Amino acid sequence: MKTALQNYQVRMRRVLDYIDRHLDRDLDLETVSRVAAFSKFHFHRQFTATFGLSVHRYVQLARLKRASHRLAYRDAQSVTDIAMDAGYEAPDAFARAFRQRFGQSPSSFRKSPDWEPWLAAFGPLDNARSKLMQKTFTTDDVKIRDVPPTPVAIMEHRGDPATLGATIQRFIAWRVAAGLHPKTSPTFNVWRSERRPASPADYSVDLCVGTDQPIEANGEEIKAGEIPGGRCAVLRVVGNTDNLEPAALYLYRDWLPVSGEEARDFPIYCQRLSFFPEVAEHEAVAELFLPLK
Repeated sequence: MKTALQNYQVRMRRVLDYIDRHLDRDLDLETVSRVAAFSKFHFHRQFTATFGLSVHRYVQLARLKRASHRLAYRDAQSVTDIAMDAGYEAPDAFARAFRQRFGQSPSSFRKSPDWEPWLAAFGPLDNARSKLMQKTFTTDDVKIRDVPPTPVAIMEHRGDPATLGATIQRFIAWRVAAGLHPKTSPTFNVWRSERRPASPADYSVDLCVGTDQPIEANGEEIKAGEIPGGRCAVLRVVGNTDNLEPAALYLYRDWLPVSGEEARDFPIYCQRLSFFPEVAEHEAVAELFLPLK
């Protein structure tokens, strides 16, 4: 039987899911309060008290986050179309809001994003989402799977995680040129350091795409490698796949000690099965793999 608090949190989570799924629509206070089944006269204060920012600001940040992803990683869509999708009637209004939030115009961000202000701008949004979006995992969520070896093309990111966005941008551009579309060529991240090492310079992750074709670097630092086959503990994560640290902690701290298993000499890695902004953020899916002996 659900407690009153659990029921309240479920209703608030439903609001965030609705906003994520309907960023192209009118998200006024009346509509959003109706989704939560709360009085519109009190909902604004309830939302702000729960998430630490107003409904209006949450919606604006969610729209700007999607817009910035499209600018940085999706060349095909025009700035005008991205502005309209973000709820702005004119590109200049979008440009003003974008510059105010990130210190760059949309076209400048598309050419050469400055990632540090971008990361800082979404701190309140990420904090809001984490309030009620904490995943709790159980042993039933972990499946042991025999994984075949996967040949991959690798772009290494070494150094400050604040610059990871620029590496991802180059990686996407390279794989588009190489014809390695996510629908046909799987995407992996292999973590070779902690998510937040003591020194940011020690941060290390491999961006990988599965392919057994000869690799043409096209001016990028790309190398061939392999994700080895073998037994793995696999944990599926749906939503907020930007931060897989809670899932990794669960595998290491809670699941592994009681499983009777031992970890193998290969880093923990993930396969990204669906991506924001192609899907709403709470619908993004990743699988985390802990290699076992």
